[in-house]
Amino acid sequence: MIKYYLSKNAAILFVGINPHFGSYSRGVPFSNNKMFWYLLSKADLIKEPREFLKDDTKLKQLYTTIPKRYKINFINIIDKPTKDVSELKKGEETEGVKRLIKIIEQKKPKLICFIGKVTFTKFKGINKVEFGLQDNIHSSKVYVMHFPVRGYAKIRVKELKEVKRLAGL
Repeated sequence: MIKYYLSKNAAILFVGINPHFGSYSRGVPFSNNKMFWYLLSKADLIKEPREFLKDDTKLKQLYTTIPKRYKINFINIIDKPTKDVSELKKGEETEGVKRLIKIIEQKKPKLICFIGKVTFTKFKGINKVEFGLQDNIHSSKVYVMHFPVRGYAKIRVKELKEVKRLAGL
């Protein structure tokens, strides 16, 4: 199970669709292959180097302190782990979307970054979206970035640097 450490007025709230089994068993979002964490480091959103992030114990310790150290929060819309997003059933996101809206209203993150188009389209109940800046949700800026596993890391690092800039970090 993943425990979410959410702080009021975070600079960035990263939102995923649901955890992979590896992330779920570690208790750390986006840690199945750790690529997202490596990208956060490469984009200077966190200072820990790749070697540090490879160590599961150190990564878990970082995750529990990241809201205070870096003003970054993480959450998944759906808590159920799957190997692939295609295993999710239509409507499984409904409760998580309601929960996320409440969290956004209460915690007021400066910027919400949706990881992948599927995450944002499930949240909004729409079929298509472009990557990049979207309309605000309440007072929070909204950004949709590429999923961190497939494709060129350079694109994701560029997006994360833009997220960092938009969040004022």
